[in-house]
Amino acid sequence: MRRKLVAGNWKMNGSLAANSALIAGIKAGLPADVCDVAVCVPAPYLAQVQGEVAGSAIGLGAQDISAFASGAYTGEVSAAMLNEFACRYVIIGHSERRAYHGESDDSVALKTRVALQAGLIPIVCVGESLAEREAAQTNAVVGGQLDVVLAALNAEDVAKIVVAYEPVWAIGTGKTATPEMAQDVHAMLRAKLAAKSAEAAAKVCILYGGSMKPDNAKELLGMPDIDGGLIGGAALKPADFLAIIQAA
Repeated sequence: MRRKLVAGNWKMNGSLAANSALIAGIKAGLPADVCDVAVCVPAPYLAQVQGEVAGSAIGLGAQDISAFASGAYTGEVSAAMLNEFACRYVIIGHSERRAYHGESDDSVALKTRVALQAGLIPIVCVGESLAEREAAQTNAVVGGQLDVVLAALNAEDVAKIVVAYEPVWAIGTGKTATPEMAQDVHAMLRAKLAAKSAEAAAKVCILYGGSMKPDNAKELLGMPDIDGGLIGGAALKPADFLAIIQAA
């Protein structure tokens, strides 16, 4: 049985004081060994949060990674830099990066390889817009995004990634896919993984990332192919984040 993962994506939120209070609240209520837990924080706060989570069961993650090792790439953060702060996870290809920064499927695949080569666990995001869903293109769009990543990896590396399905129309909108709608997409993604490697498909966590909250987490996490959540707004409130962890 796959071990569930609940990862918080803080997006561009936080302050030194707020981060300290948030991590303290999570640590105070964190149940023992329920599932894997991570927080993916803005790059300026990696050092602070590294210290705050030290000695706890909370894994540290970043929100993006550069495709380049070093050099004249102003504003980029390399894999080696993330490793210096003991990062375990890195989000790659989040819908906001794709929409606002023009990230392509090819760049997501390249960054995934870079992360794996550095020993990081990439949380590879895939998802469709409302227009694409209404046009019945969900499987083609979401499956196609994953196909490009899988084509760049061998079976051994595929087993080391995490996939996050985030329907763009359900992020920050208050809308959410029904558990059955989410499960259908997760099952399709699992089949894509199995076509590459049945062994890898059995191991890979597929997270749901579309407005998972305490009141819908149990139903979503009860689906056979939903292995956890990539949590946005609810990850900024200790009680809500802990409730989702408990549901896992």
